[in-house]
Amino acid sequence: MSTFAAAIARGKNGWTASELDLTGLADIDEVADALRDVEPDADVALLFVESDDQYLAILRLDEGEDLRVFGSDSAFVEESRIGAVLLGEIEAPALEIDDLTADTVDEDGDDPSTDPDADPVGDAELLADLGISAHRLLSLCGQEGMLPSDVTAEICQRIGCGDEVEELREA
Repeated sequence: MSTFAAAIARGKNGWTASELDLTGLADIDEVADALRDVEPDADVALLFVESDDQYLAILRLDEGEDLRVFGSDSAFVEESRIGAVLLGEIEAPALEIDDLTADTVDEDGDDPSTDPDADPVGDAELLADLGISAHRLLSLCGQEGMLPSDVTAEICQRIGCGDEVEELREA
């Protein structure tokens, strides 16, 4: 299973990004520690984990504390060891994609095509104060044809660190 993990941290000098290797990490606490180490004094640290062009997990630490987690699909837990580490402890599902996208219309006036099998889990509000509402996050994750890398790119562009993440991909 191919995995890309981009850690993005906002410190005194703006956003910094680095790729994390998650292969040796045994539990969510070790993942959080690795995220803290990216920028120890960061106000906000985010980790975007994309797996096999199918799954996306987003982790957030505010000032190194209070880990919040979101996953685009609960199936990631069964499909991968990394998915189990990142999302295995989540008990509450995210809001239903169907409920949030039912009244969404794209710029052409059409209903967007959503993935009816997606089962997002975790805290869909984790990016709300950065300008990505739960509704928008779930819509992006549920939109058919959107790869995890597309979702990550759009979120990062909106919050102001798109160039940093793009440089990671090209490295």
